Amino acid sequence: MSLYQEILASKKSGEKKFVVLIDPDKLRLGKLDNVLQLAKEAHVDYFFIGGSLIVNDMLDMVLESIKKNTNIPTILFPGNSVQLSYKADALLFLSLISGRNAELLIGKHVITAPYLKMSPLEIISTGYMLIDGGVPTTVTYMSNTMPIPSSKDDIAMSTGMAGELLGLKMLYMDAGSGAKNPIPTSMIDAVSSATDIPLIVGGGIRTPEKAEENARAGADVIVVGDAIEKDPQLIMEMSAAIHSVKVNA
Repeated sequence: MSLYQEILASKKSGEKKFVVLIDPDKLRLGKLDNVLQLAKEAHVDYFFIGGSLIVNDMLDMVLESIKKNTNIPTILFPGNSVQLSYKADALLFLSLISGRNAELLIGKHVITAPYLKMSPLEIISTGYMLIDGGVPTTVTYMSNTMPIPSSKDDIAMSTGMAGELLGLKMLYMDAGSGAKNPIPTSMIDAVSSATDIPLIVGGGIRTPEKAEENARAGADVIVVGDAIEKDPQLIMEMSAAIHSVKVNA
């Protein structure tokens, strides 16, 4: 079973997935070992690897370390077309459907498509929706796009529907790294209720309570990065909270 089929099956059964996001530039090596150990103990479902700006060569090293020390699948969450590695299991082929930057809708994809077509990576086409998290983020700056206002549930819902109708396999609503405010549960509910493909939600999630709230609102996959970088021990509580949610499909 592919990772996408696994996520889809979990959605249909009402089970929630927990993802730890690792930005190779932010995580010190000593802390990585601790994160990996806690992730194993907490039964983390996946690692997302990437960031808006990776300025060193640590990507392969982080992937190798994860493979060596855990059996948790690794999925690339690339911030640009050079953040690629055959050492991962899969890649989110992101199209920034919330913005109007043609390069991030299709332009960069044309450049990387030949590489990805011949790669062993599982490619998962994903509609990326940037939501206003209350402060400018690296994603908004690097993508040169405006996020969807957090009060505009209707715009987010229509954007998600458009992504699904275009044939994208998943949706990813993200408030961005370092977001002041997480995505409102009303918006998560609106998008989840209007679409049938798996919904990933991340950005600004700092407590197990908020993670659980997002899962109950309709998020199928919860991604936490910044909070875990600051306090890896949160992995245990976050995982327990998210996996406690079971929605009748």
